[in-house]
Amino acid sequence: MNVACVVGGGSWGTAFSYHLAEAGFRVRLWIREPEICEDAVRTRENRVFLPGRVFPESASFHNDLKDAAAGADTVFIAVPSIHFRKVYTRLAEFLRPDAGVISLTKGIEKRSLLRMSEIIASVSLPAGRIRIGVLSGPSFAQEAAGGHPTGLVMASTDAELARCIQTCASNEYWRIYTSRDLVGVEIGGALKNIIAIAAGLSDGMNFGFNSRAALMTRGLVEISRLGTKLGAKPETFSGLAGMGDLVLTCTGPLSRNRHVGLELGQGRRLADILAGMKGLAEGIPTTVSARQLARRENIDLPITEQVYQVLYRRKDPRRAMTDLMTRTLKDENESSGSEKP
Repeated sequence: MNVACVVGGGSWGTAFSYHLAEAGFRVRLWIREPEICEDAVRTRENRVFLPGRVFPESASFHNDLKDAAAGADTVFIAVPSIHFRKVYTRLAEFLRPDAGVISLTKGIEKRSLLRMSEIIASVSLPAGRIRIGVLSGPSFAQEAAGGHPTGLVMASTDAELARCIQTCASNEYWRIYTSRDLVGVEIGGALKNIIAIAAGLSDGMNFGFNSRAALMTRGLVEISRLGTKLGAKPETFSGLAGMGDLVLTCTGPLSRNRHVGLELGQGRRLADILAGMKGLAEGIPTTVSARQLARRENIDLPITEQVYQVLYRRKDPRRAMTDLMTRTLKDENESSGSEKP
């Protein structure tokens, strides 16, 4: 990897850029907001989304997508899932035909129900020889940029690309594993945000550790249920992109999705919560997409359904929890792949 472009100047895109620049790579960070980009050029810091981290000279900041991406051999995309297709369609015009394109975004596109790697493929192929990957795992931006030991997984069917990113981005603070399971890594990264909203709802209602543990455990069942139906490997969900990311997002105070659930559980309105947040809680749009996928695949995702009802139908969170607890009783390992319990 000679020149890397990171598309997206939010907290994770900025943290990832900082990590690569600190490792000595030439990095171009595309920041959508002109005022934030101008300030970053002047101060060499993204004071809105990652304050306190001054970038080395190997990094540059760009508001023009072509300037950021032209000639880069590897491009990382860290924009919200709702904007992913629009941004990548513009970006694709400027990419080298053999570029590696790695998604850092955790979500599922509405309507099409495509994962981010599938959007890249649908826009890019068959033109060129774009190599596609996904980097995911438990990673709060502030901690990852601050040198806290962090484990991630790099998924791609292109073994050379996966090994390249693994080698380039790993150091004494970051350890990256490789995987060929794009489906599992992306489904795990997307759906854990829904379960984190549920965990936040539980915490907001002061239900305690028992309730959170039950939600996380049964949430992992839902993630695995949908993922394996779509072709993922079951073992992926016991790894970093599955259980690892789920634990972090459901328990960590820096989790935006848990924060949304926490505030809803305490009685605040969703619109008011979102008005006070800097970044997007991906679990909110992903809840709609996951619910549609479940219906398409004829599988049951009860936690996802109740989160949807709270977010989009203003269902009382306590009633949602009661409805979860009073469903038909069943064996813990009973399959719900094609049976509605």
